[in-house]
Amino acid sequence: MPRLALFDLDGTLADRQSALSDAVTGLCLAHALAPDAERWLRTELADRANAADFARMWEVFDVDVPVAQLWQEYVSLMSDAVTCRPEVLDGLAHLRAAAWTIGIITNGASDIQRAKLAATGLAALVDGVAVSGDLEIRKPDLRLFELAASRCGVNLADGGWMVGDNPAGDIGGGHQAGLRTIWLHGRPWPDGLRAAHRVVDDVTDAITILLNETSE
Repeated sequence: MPRLALFDLDGTLADRQSALSDAVTGLCLAHALAPDAERWLRTELADRANAADFARMWEVFDVDVPVAQLWQEYVSLMSDAVTCRPEVLDGLAHLRAAAWTIGIITNGASDIQRAKLAATGLAALVDGVAVSGDLEIRKPDLRLFELAASRCGVNLADGGWMVGDNPAGDIGGGHQAGLRTIWLHGRPWPDGLRAAHRVVDDVTDAITILLNETSE
Protein backbone atom coordinates (compact mmCIF):
# COMPACT_ATOMS: atom_id res chain seq x y z
CA MET A 1 0.00 0.00 0.00
CA PRO A 2 1.43 3.43 -0.93
CA ARG A 3 2.44 5.77 1.88
CA LEU A 4 0.88 9.21 1.36
CA ALA A 5 2.40 12.46 2.60
CA LEU A 6 0.56 15.70 1.86
CA PHE A 7 2.39 18.98 2.41
CA ASP A 8 1.24 22.56 2.66
CA LEU A 9 3.19 24.96 0.41
CA ASP A 10 3.45 28.49 1.84
CA GLY A 11 5.26 28.65 5.16
CA THR A 12 5.92 24.91 5.07
CA LEU A 13 7.86 23.99 1.93
CA ALA A 14 8.42 27.49 0.54
CA ASP A 15 9.26 30.87 2.08
CA ARG A 16 6.33 33.00 0.99
CA GLN A 17 6.94 35.96 3.30
CA SER A 18 10.36 36.89 1.95
CA ALA A 19 9.13 36.44 -1.60
CA LEU A 20 6.09 38.61 -0.89
CA SER A 21 8.25 41.43 0.42
CA ASP A 22 10.52 41.32 -2.63
CA ALA A 23 7.62 41.06 -5.08
CA VAL A 24 5.68 43.98 -3.62
CA THR A 25 8.82 46.12 -3.55
CA GLY A 26 9.55 45.27 -7.18
CA LEU A 27 6.00 45.94 -8.33
CA CYS A 28 5.82 49.29 -6.55
CA LEU A 29 9.17 50.41 -7.94
CA ALA A 30 8.24 49.35 -11.47
CA HIS A 31 5.10 51.49 -11.44
CA ALA A 32 6.17 54.23 -9.03
CA LEU A 33 3.30 53.38 -6.71
CA ALA A 34 2.79 55.68 -3.75
CA PRO A 35 3.90 54.56 -0.26
CA ASP A 36 0.27 54.24 0.89
CA ALA A 37 -0.42 51.85 -2.01
CA GLU A 38 2.60 49.77 -1.02
CA ARG A 39 1.46 49.63 2.60
CA TRP A 40 -2.02 48.61 1.45
CA LEU A 41 -0.61 45.81 -0.67
CA ARG A 42 1.57 44.44 2.12
CA THR A 43 -1.45 44.33 4.43
CA GLU A 44 -3.94 42.87 1.94
CA LEU A 45 -1.56 40.24 0.56
CA ALA A 46 -0.15 39.16 3.93
CA ASP A 47 -1.99 35.82 3.99
CA ARG A 48 -3.02 35.25 0.39
CA ALA A 49 -3.25 37.00 -2.98
CA ASN A 50 -5.43 36.83 -6.06
CA ALA A 51 -6.40 39.06 -8.96
CA ALA A 52 -9.32 40.53 -7.01
CA ASP A 53 -6.86 42.14 -4.58
CA PHE A 54 -5.31 44.09 -7.44
CA ALA A 55 -8.73 45.08 -8.76
CA ARG A 56 -9.49 46.63 -5.36
CA MET A 57 -6.13 48.41 -5.29
CA TRP A 58 -6.77 49.74 -8.80
CA GLU A 59 -10.07 51.23 -7.60
CA VAL A 60 -8.75 52.63 -4.31
CA PHE A 61 -5.55 54.20 -5.66
CA ASP A 62 -6.52 54.84 -9.30
CA VAL A 63 -3.46 53.04 -10.64
CA ASP A 64 -2.76 53.71 -14.31
CA VAL A 65 -2.03 50.05 -15.16
CA PRO A 66 -4.57 47.37 -16.17
CA VAL A 67 -5.51 44.99 -13.36
CA ALA A 68 -4.63 41.91 -15.39
CA GLN A 69 -1.16 43.30 -16.05
CA LEU A 70 -0.58 44.05 -12.37
CA TRP A 71 -1.61 40.55 -11.39
CA GLN A 72 0.56 38.85 -14.00
CA GLU A 73 3.55 40.98 -13.04
CA TYR A 74 3.01 40.07 -9.40
CA VAL A 75 2.78 36.34 -10.26
CA SER A 76 6.04 36.61 -12.20
CA LEU A 77 7.80 38.54 -9.42
CA MET A 78 6.64 36.02 -6.81
CA SER A 79 7.81 33.03 -8.83
CA ASP A 80 11.18 34.73 -9.33
CA ALA A 81 11.55 35.48 -5.62
CA VAL A 82 10.13 32.39 -3.91
CA THR A 83 12.58 29.83 -2.57
CA CYS A 84 12.61 26.29 -1.25
CA ARG A 85 15.74 25.33 0.68
CA PRO A 86 17.97 22.65 -0.90
CA GLU A 87 17.68 20.44 2.18
CA VAL A 88 13.89 20.43 1.78
CA LEU A 89 14.15 19.42 -1.86
CA ASP A 90 16.64 16.71 -0.91
CA GLY A 91 14.32 15.47 1.82
CA LEU A 92 11.41 15.13 -0.59
CA ALA A 93 13.67 13.29 -3.03
CA HIS A 94 14.58 10.84 -0.25
CA LEU A 95 10.90 10.33 0.51
CA ARG A 96 10.19 9.48 -3.11
CA ALA A 97 13.12 7.10 -3.16
CA ALA A 98 11.60 5.43 -0.08
CA ALA A 99 8.39 4.80 -2.07
CA TRP A 100 6.32 7.59 -0.51
CA THR A 101 3.55 9.22 -2.56
CA ILE A 102 3.90 12.99 -2.15
CA GLY A 103 1.22 15.60 -2.68
CA ILE A 104 0.90 19.33 -2.13
CA ILE A 105 -2.36 20.84 -0.92
CA THR A 106 -2.39 24.62 -0.81
CA ASN A 107 -4.75 27.53 -0.53
CA GLY A 108 -4.34 30.24 -3.13
CA ALA A 109 -4.94 31.19 -6.75
CA SER A 110 -4.07 28.36 -9.12
CA ASP A 111 -1.78 30.31 -11.44
CA ILE A 112 0.43 31.81 -8.74
CA GLN A 113 0.70 28.62 -6.69
CA ARG A 114 1.68 26.52 -9.70
CA ALA A 115 4.16 29.19 -10.80
CA LYS A 116 5.82 28.93 -7.38
CA LEU A 117 5.88 25.13 -7.56
CA ALA A 118 7.58 25.23 -10.95
CA ALA A 119 10.08 27.93 -9.96
CA THR A 120 11.21 26.16 -6.77
CA GLY A 121 11.60 22.74 -8.37
CA LEU A 122 8.89 21.28 -6.15
CA ALA A 123 6.63 20.41 -9.08
CA ALA A 124 9.11 17.78 -10.25
CA LEU A 125 9.20 16.07 -6.83
CA VAL A 126 5.50 15.51 -6.16
CA ASP A 127 2.87 13.14 -7.51
CA GLY A 128 -0.10 15.49 -7.33
CA VAL A 129 -1.15 19.04 -6.48
CA ALA A 130 -4.48 20.45 -5.27
CA VAL A 131 -4.87 24.23 -5.15
CA SER A 132 -7.89 25.86 -3.54
CA GLY A 133 -8.36 27.98 -6.64
CA ASP A 134 -9.01 24.80 -8.65
CA LEU A 135 -12.40 24.32 -6.95
CA GLU A 136 -12.87 27.68 -5.21
CA ILE A 137 -12.76 25.92 -1.85
CA ARG A 138 -10.14 26.21 0.85
CA LYS A 139 -8.53 24.04 3.48
CA PRO A 140 -9.83 22.60 5.78
CA ASP A 141 -12.57 21.61 3.30
CA LEU A 142 -12.45 17.82 2.97
CA ARG A 143 -13.03 18.04 -0.77
CA LEU A 144 -9.64 19.65 -1.29
CA PHE A 145 -7.95 16.81 0.58
CA GLU A 146 -9.87 14.30 -1.51
CA LEU A 147 -8.76 16.08 -4.67
CA ALA A 148 -5.12 16.03 -3.54
CA ALA A 149 -5.25 12.29 -2.84
CA SER A 150 -6.99 11.60 -6.15
CA ARG A 151 -4.38 13.55 -8.10
CA CYS A 152 -1.72 11.50 -6.33
CA GLY A 153 -3.48 8.33 -7.50
CA VAL A 154 -4.40 7.17 -3.98
CA ASN A 155 -7.42 7.14 -1.67
CA LEU A 156 -7.70 9.01 1.62
CA ALA A 157 -9.24 5.89 3.12
CA ASP A 158 -5.79 4.30 2.97
CA GLY A 159 -4.46 6.90 5.42
CA GLY A 160 -1.31 8.97 5.40
CA TRP A 161 0.11 12.19 6.81
CA MET A 162 -0.59 15.92 6.50
CA VAL A 163 2.26 18.36 7.19
CA GLY A 164 1.67 22.09 7.55
CA ASP A 165 1.95 25.27 9.60
CA ASN A 166 -1.71 26.32 9.75
CA PRO A 167 -3.50 24.84 12.78
CA ALA A 168 -7.04 24.93 11.38
CA GLY A 169 -6.40 24.52 7.67
CA ASP A 170 -3.62 21.96 7.73
CA ILE A 171 -3.96 20.14 11.04
CA GLY A 172 -7.72 20.47 11.49
CA GLY A 173 -8.25 19.59 7.84
CA GLY A 174 -5.86 16.67 8.09
CA HIS A 175 -7.78 15.27 11.07
CA GLN A 176 -11.07 15.55 9.16
CA ALA A 177 -9.47 13.70 6.26
CA GLY A 178 -8.43 10.83 8.54
CA LEU A 179 -4.73 11.62 8.25
CA ARG A 180 -2.06 11.75 10.89
CA THR A 181 -0.69 15.25 11.25
CA ILE A 182 2.58 17.09 11.79
CA TRP A 183 2.42 20.75 12.74
CA LEU A 184 5.23 23.23 12.11
CA HIS A 185 5.19 25.22 15.32
CA GLY A 186 4.81 28.96 14.98
CA ARG A 187 1.25 30.28 14.72
CA PRO A 188 -0.97 30.55 17.79
CA TRP A 189 -2.92 27.35 18.46
CA PRO A 190 -6.72 27.90 18.60
CA ASP A 191 -8.64 26.82 21.67
CA GLY A 192 -10.60 23.62 21.20
CA LEU A 193 -8.68 22.37 18.18
CA ARG A 194 -7.51 18.78 18.39
CA ALA A 195 -3.74 18.57 18.79
CA ALA A 196 -1.43 17.45 16.01
CA HIS A 197 0.10 13.99 16.27
CA ARG A 198 3.59 15.49 16.12
CA VAL A 199 5.00 19.02 16.48
CA VAL A 200 8.25 20.14 14.84
CA ASP A 201 10.17 23.36 14.28
CA ASP A 202 11.05 22.75 10.63
CA VAL A 203 9.67 20.78 7.70
CA THR A 204 12.94 18.84 7.47
CA ASP A 205 12.16 17.45 10.92
CA ALA A 206 8.77 16.31 9.62
CA ILE A 207 10.43 14.60 6.66
CA THR A 208 12.78 12.81 9.06
CA ILE A 209 9.78 11.52 11.03
CA LEU A 210 8.27 10.12 7.83
CA LEU A 211 11.55 8.53 6.74
CA ASN A 212 11.94 6.92 10.14
CA GLU A 213 8.43 5.49 9.79
CA THR A 214 9.50 3.94 6.51
CA SER A 215 12.28 2.02 8.24
CA GLU A 216 10.10 0.77 11.10
